[in-house]
Amino acid sequence: MKRILSGVAVLGLMAGSALAQDRVVNVYNWSDYIDDSILTDFTKETGIKVVYDVFDSNEVLETKLLAGGTGYDVVVPTGTFLGRQIQAGVFQKLDKSKLTNLSNMWKDIELRLEKYDPGNEYAINYMWGTTGIGYNVEKVKAAIADAPVNSWDLVFKPENAAKLADCGIFMLDTPEEMVPAALNYLGLDPDSNSAEDIEKAGELLKSIRPYVRKFHSSEYINALANGDICLAVGWSGDILQARDRAAEANNGVTVEYTIPKEGALMWFDNMAIPADAPHVAEAHEFLNYIMRPEVAAKASNYIFYANGNKASQEFIDKEVLEDPAIYPNEETVKKLYTVSTKPAKVSRVQNRVWTEVKSGN
Repeated sequence: MKRILSGVAVLGLMAGSALAQDRVVNVYNWSDYIDDSILTDFTKETGIKVVYDVFDSNEVLETKLLAGGTGYDVVVPTGTFLGRQIQAGVFQKLDKSKLTNLSNMWKDIELRLEKYDPGNEYAINYMWGTTGIGYNVEKVKAAIADAPVNSWDLVFKPENAAKLADCGIFMLDTPEEMVPAALNYLGLDPDSNSAEDIEKAGELLKSIRPYVRKFHSSEYINALANGDICLAVGWSGDILQARDRAAEANNGVTVEYTIPKEGALMWFDNMAIPADAPHVAEAHEFLNYIMRPEVAAKASNYIFYANGNKASQEFIDKEVLEDPAIYPNEETVKKLYTVSTKPAKVSRVQNRVWTEVKSGN
């Protein structure tokens, strides 16, 4: 999606008095991650125009933020990246006096977020979810009669991955999530900072590399929905979007999502304001609007992700709120792990290993 607005017109003076400049908020969010009506309704109510750009990887967002001068007012980093970026000084503290809707937020989620943002001073949670397996029911069954669809064995055992290679495997292009998934599968600490452990995870990922068609963090949605691939390691809401797109198209494709029995990553996408944001007041208005229960619910109903707004749950569609793939039950939550922000030295090891995995070396 390209920018719908490139900038603000500079208004001159008329009859000796200054005319107000158009108000604007520049938002940089993940692709396929909001109901467009939220943006238009916000503009109708406040008069603030939304310039909306999208990205599909935390790495792309981080590169822009660390370079500075992005021009963005609201960005949406995932927890581990948020923690590192806070340490790097790229965000400003929220002015909570302007965020009257903070009381709607979910205390349990805020508590988990403190791992990355102590005191919840820099960000609010937008959505949270899990990283698991999406699969084409018919194609996987045809390839593997007794496919272990509730286990990471489905993709991490080379003999299974080999059988699925022809119908197509996609995998997220992010070491921050794929390395911990491999560590967890190996029975190691998914949050390990040990170079030796990370190398072991890399060896596991290299063993299935020949059978992975593509590493990408958004294309798997349509690929699954259209029946172009049979398996994707991806984000819960994305795969559920693919499931519903396939159902709406009535194209004979049945997509399911599973949180593997061995456990999975629980992640958090959060809205923060860059330190050099040009429209700070408008950014706070946007965040406060997003924290309205009805607005947060509309976002969840559209993208099929759980949100960090407890008050929104009375407005969330029953099919979303009661879907254990979106809002996991207590037993499943116990098996979910989170990972902390990595020291620079560990990140370098993890990134090197991931580059080796992708290149097949």
